Amino acid sequence: MEYILIFISAIFVNNIVLSQFLGICPFLGVSKKIDTALGMAAAVAFVLTLSTIVTFLIQKYVLDALGLGYLQTITFILVIAALVQMVEIILKKVSPSLYQALGVFLPLITTNCCVLGVAILVIQKDYDLLTGVVYAFSTALGFGLALTIFAGIREQLSLVNIPKGLQGTPITLITAGLLAMAFMGFSGVVKI
Repeated sequence: MEYILIFISAIFVNNIVLSQFLGICPFLGVSKKIDTALGMAAAVAFVLTLSTIVTFLIQKYVLDALGLGYLQTITFILVIAALVQMVEIILKKVSPSLYQALGVFLPLITTNCCVLGVAILVIQKDYDLLTGVVYAFSTALGFGLALTIFAGIREQLSLVNIPKGLQGTPITLITAGLLAMAFMGFSGVVKI
């Protein structure tokens, strides 16, 4: 039951981008087309889940064992950067079109505070490895859901006549705020 609560909470109630405001850069930058949003969501899900496993093991069996907990942030950043490089190489070989579509945002996963934030939150919440992986994967699904919905809304907004003063960034931020408010409606569903 605990895993189901974590799953629902991470996707809807405590959505990493809409309620905790982590990962805003790719959320705003890669959300112009649904295809690109889905590709970014998949890349973030892979990196987020894998980095949580690796950082958890490094934290428990290296940093904590050697009393080097103060190196947590820099170690996690290095691990995440290496994993992003791996994803970049794989995407370049497997799907060159997706690699081109993601452009500069793929390397930005390295500095995506969502990935680093989840890795640190798993340690702070004192999750075991399985619970941490469930939390990380659920968070990635929540990020992907928010990103895909937002991309769909932005595609629809490109088809309507928006007043000149609201075009571009203003309507994007207003839409993001309304989407965050919509996700707040889930706040009474799960109590953790």
